[in-house]
Amino acid sequence: MAFGKGRGNKRASTSSYASTITMIIFVALCVIGVWMLSSNSVIPPQITQGSTRTVVSETERSDVSASSNGNDEPEPTNKESEEQPAFEDNPGKLPDDAVKSEDEQRKSAKEKSSKAGGEEAGGRQTQKQENQQKDEKLSEEREKDNGKENKVVQENDDGQVKQVVKEFEKEQKEQRDEDAGTQSKGTQEQEQGQGKELQDVEQGKKQGQDMEQGTKQGQEQDSNADVTFTDATKQEQPMETGQSETSDNNTKNEENGQQQQEEQNSGNEENGQQNEEKNTVSEENGKEEKSMKDENGQQEEHNTAEDESGNKEEQRTSKDENMEQQEEQKDEKRQEGSEASGFGSGIPKESAESQKSWKSQATESKDEKQRQTSESNTVERIMDGNAWVLCNATAGTDYIPCLDNEEAIKKLRSRRHFEHRERHCPEDPPSCLVPLPEGYKESIKWPESRDKIWYHNVPHTKLAEVKGHQNWVKVTGEFLTFPGGGTQFIHGALHYIDFVQQSLKNIAWGKRTRVILDVGCGVASFGGFLFERDVIAMSLAPKDEHEAQVQFALERKIPAISAVMGSKRLPFPSRVFDLIHCARCRVPWHNEGGMLLLELNRMLRPGGYFVWSATPVYQKLEEDVQIWKEMSALTKSLCWELVTINKDKLNGIGAAIYQKPATNECYEKRKHNKPPMCKSNDDANAAWYVPLQACMHKVPTNAVERGSKWPVNWPRRLQTPPYWLNSSQMGIYGKPAPRDFTTDYEHWKHVVSKVYMNEIGISWSNVRNVMDMRAVYGGFAAALKDLQVWVMNVVNINSPDTLPIIYERGLFGIYHDWCESFSTYPRSYDLLHADHLFSKLKARCNLVPVMAEVDRIVRPGGKLIVRDESNVIREVENMLKSLHWDVHLTFSKHQEGILSAQKGFWRPNTSQ
Repeated sequence: MAFGKGRGNKRASTSSYASTITMIIFVALCVIGVWMLSSNSVIPPQITQGSTRTVVSETERSDVSASSNGNDEPEPTNKESEEQPAFEDNPGKLPDDAVKSEDEQRKSAKEKSSKAGGEEAGGRQTQKQENQQKDEKLSEEREKDNGKENKVVQENDDGQVKQVVKEFEKEQKEQRDEDAGTQSKGTQEQEQGQGKELQDVEQGKKQGQDMEQGTKQGQEQDSNADVTFTDATKQEQPMETGQSETSDNNTKNEENGQQQQEEQNSGNEENGQQNEEKNTVSEENGKEEKSMKDENGQQEEHNTAEDESGNKEEQRTSKDENMEQQEEQKDEKRQEGSEASGFGSGIPKESAESQKSWKSQATESKDEKQRQTSESNTVERIMDGNAWVLCNATAGTDYIPCLDNEEAIKKLRSRRHFEHRERHCPEDPPSCLVPLPEGYKESIKWPESRDKIWYHNVPHTKLAEVKGHQNWVKVTGEFLTFPGGGTQFIHGALHYIDFVQQSLKNIAWGKRTRVILDVGCGVASFGGFLFERDVIAMSLAPKDEHEAQVQFALERKIPAISAVMGSKRLPFPSRVFDLIHCARCRVPWHNEGGMLLLELNRMLRPGGYFVWSATPVYQKLEEDVQIWKEMSALTKSLCWELVTINKDKLNGIGAAIYQKPATNECYEKRKHNKPPMCKSNDDANAAWYVPLQACMHKVPTNAVERGSKWPVNWPRRLQTPPYWLNSSQMGIYGKPAPRDFTTDYEHWKHVVSKVYMNEIGISWSNVRNVMDMRAVYGGFAAALKDLQVWVMNVVNINSPDTLPIIYERGLFGIYHDWCESFSTYPRSYDLLHADHLFSKLKARCNLVPVMAEVDRIVRPGGKLIVRDESNVIREVENMLKSLHWDVHLTFSKHQEGILSAQKGFWRPNTSQ
């Protein structure tokens, strides 16, 4: 009777409506039974690793949560509910349906359908299973294509699980509220039964996949962190252990698992997944809403499935289109990770692809010295600190391995071009330690150090005896003092600097002119006082009879290197110096076809100036007159314009100022091709062990080529990407080069301000001479702009050649190979900074000599900051401790670490 009444008015009562749906469900479940008979379903496996794990579908998780007061709903007490087998994750025990034969499973399915009156979602069950089959195939293809990336996705899905569970429970509650009393306790049991049946089907299909993948799939399930991801249902399937718990406990476990997983994953992995999580949750919500609305037929459910498939394609397309936005979000997360970790763990990573876009000195330099490197097989031997010995070199406390290699110097066939002052590095880099001078003290702070230094730190008096009357250096008690003058500026360097500026207004110290090269620098007073005009000078002089002049400069805390213009190019790029200066230098510019002046021409920026204040400019001695005549002819053939000759009456000297052409017009109009133009295949940037050539390179004329324009004025050029960096070129860290430049700068500003200034135990008032042992864009040096420091940026010869960028932004640096010794005196620097250097060197060099070199060039009391892989940090820490350095801080996270250490006064008692 009730049945007939229900047919007349379907909505008259809840029971009649449920009866009608029951018939539909019965037919649908019959179809399911036939499908199960024809399928190759097997018993779902038990996954055992200490305790059994069983895969649970997200749908069932929601139902279990609803039945356990997860949403403050009363727990059903219907008798049928008690008879309905609840899925429990009990070790060693599976649901009854999982072990029944196929006939029994079909019979059981029919019985369940009789108990499930009012189950509205049954009409969608068959279609969901079909969709699952299609989508699981897609999931398999994506796993094959993505490989390890899928593994990472699985490990980061805990957050998705929590969000999807909450959304699903919320929707279930809203649906029950809409039914307003028509949803009986039996309906909840039917929903649980539906989830149970769906789980049985999913387990059967998953068993088929497991049989195909075998042991490998089982290992992945055991090793992956708590979550796998299945496209078929767009639901995350958590891997759980132990007894079945309530929804509240499950949620807490998920939250704890997510927190642990976030701590294990690197910043890059976290950021890469967060966008995917958002897309997945959005897809989940959309699918569930559709499923709730399609209650009256299978055709609408079929359309929903097609929409879901389209949504997945749309999500993949949207993901590709938003790659750049995701990269920016990754940068922001790296920045946040830096603050959270305490030392800036979000350090940019070099892109492997960028190596194809950038040349290096190793590829540019056609005469680069080939080396054979050995494995770091002596690290353990020196860990006890007993293997370190003092160097037994003739140079003693001033030993520079590549400049004091007496064995190699003796074998030279000629010294005509000062070959004996050039680099000749030992085949086996020394691992000995340089002794300290007797009575050595910690160096005087800047700026007092510009005027005086401790005598015992550089105990050389020969230069004071020879040049004392010219105000170079004097001995004053326990100090060596520097009156601030020199042969050319007896009345002070600042007066001379202003004299040059007055001679040519366009020089504009500290604005247009920022980076200069001071050749034959003496004790570098010129460069020392240029700091007051916001100018930095790369001062160089040979290690020659003017004893320790470069060492004096470094002890005064003025930038300088020991080098000579001999037979090889200087280790600088082409077209980078705004101005080149030579005061009373006795360099024979006019000899050998002007080869040395042509080397200056290579390094001078088009439109830049050469200031020559030597005796031939203002004296009339026969030799000076002859040199001036030859120099005038040479500079004219180079198309250098003599802008002005000005005389300083106070000092009694004069200066000639030449300008290099900014176009090729003059070169094309020359009557004689002498000196000749260099061949088109001659790389002007190649500088590492490259012989000098008596030729000139043309001036770049393309508007986007480096050297065709003058950089923007200082200090704006510090943070402005060079005009010749274009977006089509990939940067070192994998972004378009201009954005890569900016990202690097922002990164180092954050690290310096938040970490280096406060957290690593360095007193920056004691720091003046700084070296960045592996500079990229010079971001570290740029971040130190407001401190009273100068930074020598070292670009490794096998790294992308970014040194021109460093000069373009108003900083300076040098090419070097850390498998060899650096061309500086011992005890030269207050702080060395090594960012991911040692891990790269390990493939080429023995790290023990490298650490001995670090110990050589750092002053007692000086510091070292190392950022690198955790295993390398530990290795460096052990070596530093064996050298009796005081390691202030070591910290590791995400397989990367930071180390801060300070050198002491310890030296071993034995020598070689």
